[in-house]
Amino acid sequence: MKQRVGLDSALTVLAPVVWGSTYLVTTQLLPPDRPLLAAAVRALPGGLILTLAGRQLPQGHWWWRILVLGALNIGVFFYLLFVAAYHLPGGVAALVGSVQPVFVLLLSALLLRTAIRGWQVWACVLGTAGVGMLVLGPEAGLDTIGVVAGLGGAVCMASGIVLTKHWGRPPGVGLLTFTGWQLAAGGLLIAPVTLLGEGLPDRVTWTNLAGFAYLSLVGALLAYAVWFRGIERLPALTVSLLGFASPLAATILGFLFLREGLTLTQGAGAVAVVTAVLLAQRSTAREARVAGGAAGPSPGSTGVPPDGPVAAGATAATAPPGSPPAAGAATAAAPPDGPTAAAPTDPLPPPEAGPAHPAPPPTEAGTRPAAQSPRQTTEREQS
Repeated sequence: MKQRVGLDSALTVLAPVVWGSTYLVTTQLLPPDRPLLAAAVRALPGGLILTLAGRQLPQGHWWWRILVLGALNIGVFFYLLFVAAYHLPGGVAALVGSVQPVFVLLLSALLLRTAIRGWQVWACVLGTAGVGMLVLGPEAGLDTIGVVAGLGGAVCMASGIVLTKHWGRPPGVGLLTFTGWQLAAGGLLIAPVTLLGEGLPDRVTWTNLAGFAYLSLVGALLAYAVWFRGIERLPALTVSLLGFASPLAATILGFLFLREGLTLTQGAGAVAVVTAVLLAQRSTAREARVAGGAAGPSPGSTGVPPDGPVAAGATAATAPPGSPPAAGAATAAAPPDGPTAAAPTDPLPPPEAGPAHPAPPPTEAGTRPAAQSPRQTTEREQS
């Protein structure tokens, strides 16, 4: 159980790590000052590809559910994220967004009826403090519109995580198709705003196309498929706390590729973020192990150890190729009070020696002769 939780967490954390590379790709590969275009291209192509590949569309009430999830996880979230980025320094915007696990904790208690535990509160506080040490600098400043947009984006993403956990997936719909629906719905919400607010660039280079392809195929299609898989398999708060890896990845990539400085305070913040993520993962694994132990053995289990009579009978039934078929079959078919139960450890005799104990002669299929019924005995006496 612990290994499964660890594997699911390690796979899920790849999504925020990829999202942490968005800043590097945007500044180095994309056209400048086109945030909404980047958001639309990031969501819409991958969503359409997955939807067409799945050859399924939502049915019934899932139409409005997909619109809600697409808006919360993709469309409205992206828009508020870029508004906050324009009105706040990058560090302040990341810090405001890092309160998302707190909203997930509260919404999970309301919708999923999960209890709020002490380690969850400590993980939220530790992770938020770590993000603050990672991204805040001397130029940090506050702007009302930016703060409101950042908090709104955190609420959107938190609501999307909890509702995705609460509603699950439609029966018979694959994970990639479900991901494609949300990306397509979110991209369709962003596209009109992009055309009205920014328009299309006059010139697109091959470098720009490479950046758009990375954002669409890796940053959205792959990352969101992994993210939604994690939401299905892990508690909502654990998934949200894994999102702290995004500013951590952005800081490390900036240090490696953009020659950005890395201070001692940022190093301490990185340690705090990693500690919060590991605390969530270990606590989730422990709770899952306790829940699995409380469930007890399955109803169909017999509790017979592998070296008990069942294993001995199975060994007799699968005798070496040199054993006579009749003797092996008689041993396998013997009732519990027969010779097999009385002496389960007797070795099978070699082919030349014959049976070790007297036994009734076998019939054609190597089975014991059937007993005569009372009716057959009466008819013989009358004749």
